[in-house]
Amino acid sequence: MARKALEVKCARIREKANKSHEAWKKVEFSTKLYNRCSVCWRVRGYMGKFDMCRICIREKANSGELMWVRKSSW
Repeated sequence: MARKALEVKCARIREKANKSHEAWKKVEFSTKLYNRCSVCWRVRGYMGKFDMCRICIREKANSGELMWVRKSSW
């Protein structure tokens, strides 16, 4: 079941990537097919809980778009 879900997700991402060809470069690893930021298509720094990269999470948290995320200080 999990394998089939990953195949479906990969197919959906491939279709999306074919539309924006400049974001789709040579893919060396299979995890790079589905571990991409949903906002900017960044591969590195991906956090699966948010389905975004660390940079987009920080920008959205600072602008208040992620209501459940709060900047901590100690």
